[in-house]
Parts: sequence; structure tokens; C-alpha cells
Amino acid sequence: MSTLLVTHSSFLHHDTGEWHPERPDRIRAIERALSHPSFQDLLTVEAPLATPEQIVRCHPRAYFDFLETHQPKTELVPLDDGDTMLSPGSWEAALRSAGAAVYAVDEVMQKRATNAFCLARPPGHHAEIAKAMGFCLFNNAAVAAFHAKAVHGAERVAVVDFDVHHGNGTQAIFWNHADMFYASTHQMPLFPGTGGITERGEAENICNAPLRAGDGSDEFREAFESVVLPSLRRFSPDLVIISAGFDAHRSDPLANLNLSEPDYAWVTRKLVDVARERCGGRVVSVLEGGYDLSALGQSAAAHVKILLESF
Repeated sequence: MSTLLVTHSSFLHHDTGEWHPERPDRIRAIERALSHPSFQDLLTVEAPLATPEQIVRCHPRAYFDFLETHQPKTELVPLDDGDTMLSPGSWEAALRSAGAAVYAVDEVMQKRATNAFCLARPPGHHAEIAKAMGFCLFNNAAVAAFHAKAVHGAERVAVVDFDVHHGNGTQAIFWNHADMFYASTHQMPLFPGTGGITERGEAENICNAPLRAGDGSDEFREAFESVVLPSLRRFSPDLVIISAGFDAHRSDPLANLNLSEPDYAWVTRKLVDVARERCGGRVVSVLEGGYDLSALGQSAAAHVKILLESF
């Protein structure tokens, strides 16, 4: 089997405006890093459009219809004080970003691929049940998780998030679902203000391990070793979905953690190891944040390299 790279040219057409940190160059930076010969075994496929049925498993149909009908023909339309933007290219990009995660789940669950990385935007983990925020329109990881359950019979699905910002949307969507698990390391306090250790979900299915500004490799690895990984093993998922944000890197302009490329390789290896123990190595990774282009490209490459080595 192989590692899939699921992407699409439409991700370059989601226009967020000049100087916006979540910009098309993020995709280009990762593409450049993955053009190295060491990634020649990646199998690149085009992301399909997610269907309404796939989206509305975790977002209300009214929210889906709102985003569809509010797509502008020419100008940019802000949804939340200018952080989250709609442009003429946003609708297709959003559908394909969710569609990438769904397609990756199909391939991994049906054993046509060992694992997958979705090189897609807009990101998703801040998108709540019926609210766009934090650069996110649809919650790609959550859409993928509910798809795995509905279509492939997965009984327990885990999302593990190492973005520097807490995935409030994924947490909110999973809160009342005992068969869904969400774990996050993130800087706190920081946008969006959620992610305290007391936020555990109705079925103790939420696991937050907040870090402080200035924390680096030691604190990050300790949070995973002592909090996240034991909780993930206890949950024993049928599929591990990674919300792979690379903005905890020391060079990132939007936060104050001090991770580096080896930390992303390390955490990926740890998550792959748990997936091997619990669910036959089934891993789907979806891109979230990361806003220093050089750090983003190299960190994503370190992440994908471990995925490639795991089959």
C-alpha cells in the first residue's frame, strides 16, 4: 500500500485577501517541500467535492445552504470580523477540502492506502456546528470522522490536534458523542479561548493538554506522553484522524510556542504507533494551521516523511 497526498488546484483559488495569514502560498510552500525526491513514492490524487449528505452529518443543512448562497461573485465577504473570508473561489475549495478528508477515509478504511495527508484549505478545526470562524468554513476532520462511522462502520473515531490553537469546533461537535474522541495540545491562553483541562465532554471523550507561551519540545512531548497518548490508547479508536497544524513552530508569527521539525516527526511517529496498536495503522491527516511559509513547508515534510515510512 501507499501514502496518499490528496490535494487540488482549487485550494489556490480560495482568496482571503492581501496580507491574510491563511493564504494560497501555504499550499505552494508545502508542495515545494514535498517536491524533493525523497517524496517520490507519494501517490497524489485530486480531492473530490464533498456532497451535502457528507457535510450535514455534522453541520446543519441550513448552515450548508447559508454558505452556498452567500458565495460572492466578485468581492470578498468577511464572516467574522475579517478573519474568515468568502471569495468567488471559496465554495469549491471548501467542498474539496472536506471532500479530501472524506476520500482519504474511504481509501484508508478500504485498505487501498496505508495512510493519507490532505493538503487542503480552508482549514477546519475552528468551524463549529453552525458557525464559521478562525479561517474555517467546514470542519474537515469532523466530517471525515462521521463519514467513517456512517459509511465504513467505524465504531470509535479519534481526532488528535497539535495545532497551536485549540480546535473549539471539533470539540463542540464531538462533545455529546461518546464514540468520538478529541485530544488537543495548544497554547493557552490564545485564540479561541477554549481548551481547558476541565473541558472533558459528556462522556469523558475530550482530552485537553494546554501549554503555556514559551513552552517547547520538552513540554510538548511530555503533554503527549503523559496525557494525550494514554487517553488515546484507552479510547482504542478504529481510525486516527490528525488535525495537523504546524503553527506551534518557533518561527510562526501567530503564537509563542517553540516546536521545530523534529517535534512534528516525533509526534507523528507516536500517533502512527498507537494507530498500529489499536486500528491496523489507519491514519488520515488533514492540514490545519501554520503561517511561516518556510517552517510550514519543512514541518509538513517532516510529518509526511513519517507517514511514508510507516508502510
